[in-house]
Amino acid sequence: MVSEHTLAFAVGILGNCISFMVFLAPVPTFYRVYKNKNTEGFHSVPYVIALFSSMLWIYYALVKTNSVLLITINSFGLLIETIYISIYLAYAPMEAKKFTARILVLLNFTTFGMILVFTLLFFHGHKRLIVLGFICDIFSVSVFVAPLSIMRLVIRTKSVEYMPFNLSFFLTISAAVWLGYGALTKDKYVALPNILGLLFGIVQMVLYCIYKDAKPNLVDPTKKGMAVPEIALEVSDDASGGNCGKKDEENC
Repeated sequence: MVSEHTLAFAVGILGNCISFMVFLAPVPTFYRVYKNKNTEGFHSVPYVIALFSSMLWIYYALVKTNSVLLITINSFGLLIETIYISIYLAYAPMEAKKFTARILVLLNFTTFGMILVFTLLFFHGHKRLIVLGFICDIFSVSVFVAPLSIMRLVIRTKSVEYMPFNLSFFLTISAAVWLGYGALTKDKYVALPNILGLLFGIVQMVLYCIYKDAKPNLVDPTKKGMAVPEIALEVSDDASGGNCGKKDEENC
C-alpha cells in the first residue's frame, strides 16, 4: 500500500504542476504588452497581490519546515510575478507606475515587513506557525472572495466574457488538489482556504454552463453604479486576444 506521506508528496507535485500552469496563464497578456509597448489599460493589482501571497506562503513554509513543495511553487510564483510587475512598470503610463509603486511599498514591503518583525519578536516555535497560518488564511480567503464580483457581473450581463471557463476550471482543480494536500499533511492552514476556493470555482463553472449560450445583456456593465472588476478586465482583455484602441482604452 502507498504510504500517506508518499501520497501527500504525489498530490503536492500535482499541485505544483497545476499551480505552475495557473501562474503562466498571463504570459500571452504580458507578451502583448512587451510587443505593443503598451499595458492597454489593465491593472497591476492582481499581480502585486499574487506576489504578496507567494511571499507569505514561503515564510510560512520556512517556519513550518519540511514543506519543500510549498516553497518550490511559491518561489516560482515570486519569480514570475516579479517579472510580470517589472514588465508592467516598464510600459505602463506614469500614473499607473506611481500607483503600482505605492501598492508595492505598502503591501510587499511595509505590510510584509511588519508581519515579519511582529512574528519574529513576539512569537516563537509553534505559536509563530499558528499566527502565520491565520494570517495566510485571512489573506487567502480575501483573495478567494474576489470572484464574487465577477460572478455578479456574469449574472447581470448574462455573459461569460469576463469569466473564461479554462481559467475557472484550472483554479478549481488547483484548489481541490491543494485541499487534498492540506488534508493529507494535516495542515489545516493550507486546507481551509482551499475549501472556499473549491466552492467558488464550482459555482463559477456552473454559472458558465448556465450563461454560455445566453443572449448577453447589452447594457454597459460599467454604468449604472456597477464597476467591472479589475481582474475581470484583465482576463477579458487576455481572452479576447485583441488590442485596445485609444478610444476604448478606458473600457479595456
